[in-house]
Amino acid sequence: MTKMIKRISLVAFILAMLFMGIQVMADLYLPTLTSDIINNGVAKGDIDYIWKIGKQMLLISLIGISGSLINTFIATRQGQKVGRKLRSDIYKKVEYSSNSEFDTVGTASLITRTTNDVNQIQMFVQLCLRMILNAPIMLIGASYLAYHKDPGLTRIFFVVVPVLLVVIGVAMYFAIPLFKSLQKKTDNLNLIFRESLNGVRVIRAFNRTKFEENRFDGANLDYTNTAIKVNTILAVMTPVITLIISLTNVAIIWFGGHSVADGVIQVGDMMAFTTYAMQILMSFMLLTMILVFVPRAQVSANRINEILNLKNEIEDPKEAQKFDSTNSLAFQNVSMRYRGAEKLAIEGIDFEAGAGETVAIIGGTGSGKSTMINLIPRFYDVESGMVSVNTVDVRMIDQNELRDSIGYIPQKAVLFSGTIRSNMLYGNPNATDEEIWHALEIAQAKKFVADLPEGLESTVEQGGGNFSGGQRQRLCIARALIKPASIYVFDDSFSALDFKTDALLRKALKENITDAVIVIVAQRISTVVEADTIIVLDEGQMVGRGTHQELKTTNTTYQEIIESQMREEEI
Repeated sequence: MTKMIKRISLVAFILAMLFMGIQVMADLYLPTLTSDIINNGVAKGDIDYIWKIGKQMLLISLIGISGSLINTFIATRQGQKVGRKLRSDIYKKVEYSSNSEFDTVGTASLITRTTNDVNQIQMFVQLCLRMILNAPIMLIGASYLAYHKDPGLTRIFFVVVPVLLVVIGVAMYFAIPLFKSLQKKTDNLNLIFRESLNGVRVIRAFNRTKFEENRFDGANLDYTNTAIKVNTILAVMTPVITLIISLTNVAIIWFGGHSVADGVIQVGDMMAFTTYAMQILMSFMLLTMILVFVPRAQVSANRINEILNLKNEIEDPKEAQKFDSTNSLAFQNVSMRYRGAEKLAIEGIDFEAGAGETVAIIGGTGSGKSTMINLIPRFYDVESGMVSVNTVDVRMIDQNELRDSIGYIPQKAVLFSGTIRSNMLYGNPNATDEEIWHALEIAQAKKFVADLPEGLESTVEQGGGNFSGGQRQRLCIARALIKPASIYVFDDSFSALDFKTDALLRKALKENITDAVIVIVAQRISTVVEADTIIVLDEGQMVGRGTHQELKTTNTTYQEIIESQMREEEI
């Protein structure tokens, strides 16, 4: 929480204090003027005096209102600024985090922390500059002035205040744990909701709509029950405090009435004392509200700090090395393990490839193909061995420079909302229309884009939902090819293509990409047969390396893959 408070501008804090002080002094001065107008004006029938003090009261009220408005403006503006900065910091932290850190937190939790948790901090900052400053100043000032009016009546507070503190303490004891659990339940609710939205087609295909509804209803009911419990506690607390305040009023009027009858104090002083008493008790009410928000803000602050304090496993070297002029890729006895895993994901991978060469990686599901690919742009780091791009260890290259040199097409075809042109420019912001069409031609996407009424200006919906799987893959391939790169990585990027399109695309790659290394991860034998080097993986181990002709006669695992995909006459 301390880190969050430090985000408040010192100038804003001082100004908020200043104008809050003006408001509080005005509020504290008004009961004294009321006492004066009753004792010296009403009691004596002096109309001129009443008008004189009344004008002063009006002026003081306007000053207090102005102070309150300016303080509210400063508090609201500062709260929004802190929220904006927090969202920006979280976003940047996530963008620059490695896949390991991203996987640790989870998408649903990140969304909750960026929205709900940041909103809690915004509310806290506004409260901090409004109520947290108001309550103690008002409490101290009203207590002093009440004592000044009648020291005897102030003894009532020695009974009332401890009772109030006990009521508030008991309520917070039960409410704070519930507030903490609400944030986690919000995470769970977002997780289930997000999964249901992303997997809506699968849910319908398997006719599991009712199951998912029940799953969501369970999480929703859990959240609702917790929220009802915590709000019930607060709802019970409010009338109890109101009852205490009412009884305090009765006690003040009872004992104050006797003091007035005995001539100890005047009527105006007793009315002023009653007002100060209400201000004292209202200050406790404000503190109660603060105590409701502080635990929630504390939980949110801890969750946000968990993101901001994540130590990035993948960092740039202190002295980055520059690339060699020759395009190349090499794995030298590389092994890698995911965080928390007992078993290595890949082990002992060793190969080299130069400019113009095509390396294909093939193997069963879970054999480590994508793991190998993720090491090239340094999404993860090796546990042992070395991955080098253009003869330089990737750990010794600036990450921006490394990834600028790689054209990457992931397993899942990801397009961004906008147009086809904007998606192509994502790969190369300076690309001309001629370069875009050339990349689309290599990717076998030129024809279907040209047939669209708006061509490159055709709309792309979120995730490319208005295109088929094959069209999305070809657009993603074109986006990577438009980028000048040393290495082009195709992570199972031909899976949605038919055999003819697959063959035409590979032919176009061979003819047009002559000075870069091409790395292809594939499941189909037909995709890898023409590669210069084929790496065969099995359970993270490299069990074969060579050309198609070499492997089909000497490698058992490769032979099994061929037999599972081709008829005898095709083999």
